[in-house]
Amino acid sequence: MEDTQQQGSSKSHRGGKKAQKGSGGPSSGKLRGLPHDNPEVRLSKTVSWILRHGAAQEGLELRPDGYARVHDLRPKLKDMTLEAIQDLVQNDAKTRFSLIQEPDPSSGSCDAVWWIRANQGHSLKTVKLDLYPIQSLSDIPTGIAVHGTNAAAWDIIKSQGLSKMTRNHIHLAQGVPGSGVISGMRNSASILIYVDVQKALDAGIKFYLSSNGVILTEGDEHGFLRAEFFRRVVDKKGSELKGWETES
Repeated sequence: MEDTQQQGSSKSHRGGKKAQKGSGGPSSGKLRGLPHDNPEVRLSKTVSWILRHGAAQEGLELRPDGYARVHDLRPKLKDMTLEAIQDLVQNDAKTRFSLIQEPDPSSGSCDAVWWIRANQGHSLKTVKLDLYPIQSLSDIPTGIAVHGTNAAAWDIIKSQGLSKMTRNHIHLAQGVPGSGVISGMRNSASILIYVDVQKALDAGIKFYLSSNGVILTEGDEHGFLRAEFFRRVVDKKGSELKGWETES
């Protein structure tokens, strides 16, 4: 939450996690992730990074809707089998990916090929996902929009607001871990920021739903969702955080 304007560590501001040591990208010949991560987690992290951020670096062509040919992606993953990639998509609890079969216009053939994309989280400006505009709070199935972060990032967020940083959007979840809503927030979040979506909409801020139910917003013209649009802020135990209202 899943990089702009001197906000300290960009990783810290977005979700509180520092860059992982030893998490080399595919171009280094290794799958991303930590040594103790199981192969499925390392595969997921690698596919996420390539499709969200590293396609150009890896020489992978993406369609404007974010889809890449699985045939072109496999060599970036140590020639991982199609079956392993299908299992990854099917078993991903947060539905991070979509996998489809469609003809490849560049091949001149009508035969369908496999395509894969990340459903949100991109920093690639060329990717324009099919998002569903939110016109009112009632367009959010749960009626909730919440961003998870940590204490270090909160020290910056409470005065400057949420930032999309290098990503295309700020990510909000429709609930908290354990509520049955899992996409759009890390389980490690220790501070929960509930957003007043209707107030922000009335102020001209645009919101969208991704295909896997994550709430996305570009924020204002500077890429921020200011604290004036926060409804409440609580810790993991549900206790209200005080004092930030006067700084918005």
